[in-house]
Amino acid sequence: MPGFSAIRWKTKYLILPAVVLLLLSTYLVWEKGIFVDDKIDFNAEIRPILNKKCITCHGGVKRSGEFSLLFRSDALGINESGKRAIVPGSVEESEMIRRITHHDPEERMPPEGDALPQEEIELLTRWIEQGAYWEDHWAYIKPEPVEPPALQSDWIQNEIDKFVLQRLQEEELQPSSRADKATLLRRVSLDLSGLPPTPTELEAFLADSSAQAYEKVVDRLLASPRYGERWTAMWMDLARYADSKGYEKDGHRNIWKYRDWVIRSFNEDKPFDQFTIEQLAGDLLPNPTDEQLIATAFHRNTMNNDEGGTDDEEFRVASVIDRVNTTWDVWQATTIACVQCHSHPYDPIRHEEYYQFYAFLNNTADADVPSESPTLKQFKNEEDGQKLEEVKNWVIKHTASADEKLKRGQDIVKLVKFTEPKIHPHYFDQIEKGTLQDGKFLQVDHGGHARIRNFSLDGKDQILISYLAEKTSGRVEFRQDSPEGELLAEWKIEKAEGGWGNFRRIALPLKPGTGRHDIYMVFKDPGRKGPLCTIEWTLFHQSLPGEEQAQYPKVQRTFLSLLNTREVEETPVMIERPEDFRRKTHVFVRGNWLVDGEEVAPDVPKAWPALPEGAPKNRLSMAQWMVSTENPLTARVTVNRLWAQLFGTGIVETVEDFGTQGAKPSHPELLDWLAIQFMHEHQWSIKKLLKQMVMSATYQQSSKVSREQQERDPANQWLARGPRVRLNAEQIRDQTLAVSGLLSDKMYGPSVMPPQPEGIWQVVYSGQTWETSEGEDQYRRGLYTYWRRTSPYPSMITFDSPSREFCMNRRIPTNTPLQALVTLNDPVYMEAARSLAQRMLLEGGESTEERIETAYKIAMLKPIADEKKDALLNLYDEALTYYQQNPEEALKMVGKKENQALAALTVVANAIMNLDEFVTKG
Repeated sequence: MPGFSAIRWKTKYLILPAVVLLLLSTYLVWEKGIFVDDKIDFNAEIRPILNKKCITCHGGVKRSGEFSLLFRSDALGINESGKRAIVPGSVEESEMIRRITHHDPEERMPPEGDALPQEEIELLTRWIEQGAYWEDHWAYIKPEPVEPPALQSDWIQNEIDKFVLQRLQEEELQPSSRADKATLLRRVSLDLSGLPPTPTELEAFLADSSAQAYEKVVDRLLASPRYGERWTAMWMDLARYADSKGYEKDGHRNIWKYRDWVIRSFNEDKPFDQFTIEQLAGDLLPNPTDEQLIATAFHRNTMNNDEGGTDDEEFRVASVIDRVNTTWDVWQATTIACVQCHSHPYDPIRHEEYYQFYAFLNNTADADVPSESPTLKQFKNEEDGQKLEEVKNWVIKHTASADEKLKRGQDIVKLVKFTEPKIHPHYFDQIEKGTLQDGKFLQVDHGGHARIRNFSLDGKDQILISYLAEKTSGRVEFRQDSPEGELLAEWKIEKAEGGWGNFRRIALPLKPGTGRHDIYMVFKDPGRKGPLCTIEWTLFHQSLPGEEQAQYPKVQRTFLSLLNTREVEETPVMIERPEDFRRKTHVFVRGNWLVDGEEVAPDVPKAWPALPEGAPKNRLSMAQWMVSTENPLTARVTVNRLWAQLFGTGIVETVEDFGTQGAKPSHPELLDWLAIQFMHEHQWSIKKLLKQMVMSATYQQSSKVSREQQERDPANQWLARGPRVRLNAEQIRDQTLAVSGLLSDKMYGPSVMPPQPEGIWQVVYSGQTWETSEGEDQYRRGLYTYWRRTSPYPSMITFDSPSREFCMNRRIPTNTPLQALVTLNDPVYMEAARSLAQRMLLEGGESTEERIETAYKIAMLKPIADEKKDALLNLYDEALTYYQQNPEEALKMVGKKENQALAALTVVANAIMNLDEFVTKG
């Protein structure tokens, strides 16, 4: 009967399970005290307890009792006592609950301090009863699409405002009204271009009453070449950019072309995923351009130790470690540095995973040598470029195999541009009757030798040598497997006195061979005392084809001339070593580079999404993984960093740490929504993302704070008002030069040396001096200032810019008396004040009152309040009286005794540019 069958089906499949579920629920509520709807939130309720009270002793560093809470698999395992600290669903069997509730202080956990509060014990108990559910930290979960709140308000300008307004309503706060037009123009100009608007730009904005007036300003600023300079200044902290190598010697580094590449990349709005890949692995892209190679200087900004006697391998390893840490700082906001020595104490990264990632970066050709090899050589004259093209065409023409023609041509260009893979002297061993001069250069006496161990001779029939020699005397034999082994090549030394920066490069024919062998360089000159020569490096390679042709000697000479020319611009870049030079990577036991543990292969931590299946385990795959849409952190971290630049504080306040010890996001849904927008809607366009942020009503709010806002949200966490933060070091200096009329708009090129107080540079081991630049170079933007790590530009350091020895994710602004001393007395600021005083005379009318009004409006873009004007008029009168009584002081101030009025106006201009509102974005 159809009706009866339907009843039986419903009873069996619907009613009975419902009854069972009801009975089970009742049992759980009354017998176990578990409320089905009251599920414990691991990240919100349990993880904070574990991190604060437990994981110090039971984490990645210490595993007291062999019990760790870093991973669930560890936490549920059997510990040293043979028991399980956590048994999901069973409080009685869970040793952890017994220990945290024990009455004996010797048994109770934690062992030091007070027992856990009863509410925390209850939370842990209920969590175990519910199955000890473990959840990934929010930042390690891929952001999913989020719908903006369905709110309606005249205040809302775009979707960002919906998220902000919803949170304000939850906090019972109201948003602020829009900032006045002048304030808003100054704010957005400083944020997007790093410079204040000009009076002409202000007048145009005030006169434009259209609904699109503000958007037109935003578009103009994003299109300005000043935009790229402003955001490059931020990126230079992340890239630890400097014009010197660091450490005690801290010699010059020629790497300004990387800075210029960053400026161009921001200005052309290079998508952030491409921007990332080119910096981390541009050299591994198919047929990389010079620009893509220069991009890799991001990771050549590591420090280099030129001091005599240092171990090159030690400092090469230090550079690779810095690259690992910087990569994770910049793109993942993860404090991975501690994992060099042990598993992360708070985040899910194991010790060996650090070295798996290290392996991606461990096969580059740089080796902590004075030349900073490898460098990209770019010819300064067209003739040399034409010569290289001729050599390339010769190689292509005389390569028999059609399949090999293009590759051989590209290889010879690479050989000239990079001269890799070099064998530096510190790779030699069994050095007899010789030494490594300063630990860097090989010098051997008669009868001595040096060995290149386990070297592949396959496909090599020529040796390049870079050397110095005081006279033509002696010879060097290259022998196989022993000092008396088969003769492979012989070199008769010719005089080469180029000096340390001008080693001579020569080519020797090499007897072709196969397989891996030890190569001995044997030095002979019976009548000689002391070393025969100084060798910088050797390089084995395949010689130019077409040796039987009549023009071959000429082509070979051209090839050698290109290797020896000094008319080049050299930029340190990343180059991968070929397969037969590949390094092995081992775990460093307790982080000590001298103690190798197990060998590891390149990989990413297991708490993150894996590399795509089949992807090669190389630096390029790693870079692509870093900006994959599957990576949970990169987009969030980048969005948050840009937000912090605009608002003063990130949605996650700890811009540098998204881990479990970092701050929680103030607006988590907004952060994920912006991250999804950045990746998918904007296709990684930073300009589109920034426009979206500054077009929001949230950004355009007045920064004036009400008493209620000050009491309820002093740090402006909920964004009920606009940002009010002090300008950074570069912006303060650039703004001062801009309003004074001194600022140069010259872009690109080598770094400059603006005026600084005498005696700042105390340079050791070199004759470097601070040579103050001339002309407009003195007045260029701050990002072009020469940056010496051991002695950075003093006014920048005073305003919290870093030394750039390491990556700096976030500058923490301070407020110290030294800062006022800089802006009141530094030569740059005094000259700017004189220039503004001259503008007051030229543009400010006849009266002192008019001149002060003009200067204030130039500086602050608004009329001056009467109270301030009166104070500045009094200051002028006092200064004028002083200079009339002391005309020699007027001479010191403005260069003329008789121009006491200009000297007094200079004091007033200096005061205006020291106002809090001038050095603050409000």
